[in-house]
Amino acid sequence: MSGTAELQTLLRAVRDGEVAPEDALDRLRNLPFRRVEGGHFDTHRELRTGIAEVIFAPGKADADLVRLAGISIETHRSLFVSRVTAEQATLLQGEFAQVTHHERARVIAWRAKPPQAGGRVAVVCAGTADLPVADEAAVTLEHLGSSVTRVADVGVAGLHRVLHHADALRKAHALVVVAGMEGALPTVVAGLVGKPIIAVPTSIGYGASFGGLAALLGMLNSCAPGVVVVNIDNGFGAGCAAHMIARQCVPDEDDDD
Repeated sequence: MSGTAELQTLLRAVRDGEVAPEDALDRLRNLPFRRVEGGHFDTHRELRTGIAEVIFAPGKADADLVRLAGISIETHRSLFVSRVTAEQATLLQGEFAQVTHHERARVIAWRAKPPQAGGRVAVVCAGTADLPVADEAAVTLEHLGSSVTRVADVGVAGLHRVLHHADALRKAHALVVVAGMEGALPTVVAGLVGKPIIAVPTSIGYGASFGGLAALLGMLNSCAPGVVVVNIDNGFGAGCAAHMIARQCVPDEDDDD
C-alpha cells in the first residue's frame, strides 16, 4: 500500500470511529516518505521529532536541489537548506521568490507561518571569524522558533568581554558557544552559567589548530560540568540540540495551568 493510500485508509477509520484520534496520531508518526528521483524525502520527520527534514546543499545537482526544495515547500510549508553556495542561493531564489538567503550563515530558509514559540537560547562566539558558524546556529534556532540572544567577539583573550554579558547569558535556557583556536570559551561560560552548554569547535586557527581538531579536543576535555560538544563547524547541529533542550522549558499549549 502506498503512503497516500495508507493515510486515506487511516483517516477513513478515524472518521468511522474504528480508530481513536490518539491512536491515529501514533500511527502517523511512523508513516512514510515521498519517493524522489535517487532517494526518499522524509515527510513525517517534523511530526516525529519536531524538526522537518533539512536539505544539505553540498554535492547536490541543481535539478535535485530545486526538486527537493519544492517538495519541502509543498509538504511542510517551510524550507531550510544548509551550506548553500552563492550560486545555489541565486538558483533557489530564482525558483522560489519567497525564500530568504542568510548569506553569512550559508542558509536558505522560509516558513509560511511563524513556528510555535520555543525557549530562550544564547549564541556566543569567541571571535568574528567564528561568526559564519554562530550565525548558522542562530538562524537554525530562529527558524525552529527559539528566541535568540547573540553575543559575538568575547573570546578568552579578553575575559572582561564575556563577563560583561554574564547576566544576559544566565537568562537563557541553553547556550551555544562557538570557538576556534584553543576552544576554551565554552569552559569559561560553563563556569559562569548554570545552563546546558552546546560547544561548537570551528576550523579557525593557525597550523597547530589542525582545522579545528585542537578546539574539538579542548572542548571534549573541558573541566566544567554541563558542556557537550558537536562536530567541527556544526552550527546547525548545535542549534537543533539547543532548541530541543530549550523547548522543554516552555509549557505545551495543551498543558493545564
